[in-house]
Amino acid sequence: MPTLDEIRKKKLEELMRLQQEKLQQQAQEQAQIQQQIEAMENIVRQFFTKEALARYGNLKVAHREKALQLLVVLFQAIQKGQVQGKIDDSTLKKLLGQMTPRKKEIKIKRV
Repeated sequence: MPTLDEIRKKKLEELMRLQQEKLQQQAQEQAQIQQQIEAMENIVRQFFTKEALARYGNLKVAHREKALQLLVVLFQAIQKGQVQGKIDDSTLKKLLGQMTPRKKEIKIKRV
């Protein structure tokens, strides 16, 4: 009959093994997502002008989430055939302006 220490040791080993498997699975999923992002980026970059590509690079460094949103929007538009020709800097600015919600201006009046 196993002792209490042996049971604890087995349980601890099992929990550690499960944790390790979970970490490996998360790492694989992360790598797969990264590959999908890179594939989308390669397709979208072909439609950028030089200036738009520079703006996208700056956006990617400064606001990674917003750059990812923009990438998805542009990729979907390209897939649907809505993008004809190159995407220039002004078009990219316009898209970014549409994606950014307007901030409500608050005025404080002193009485």
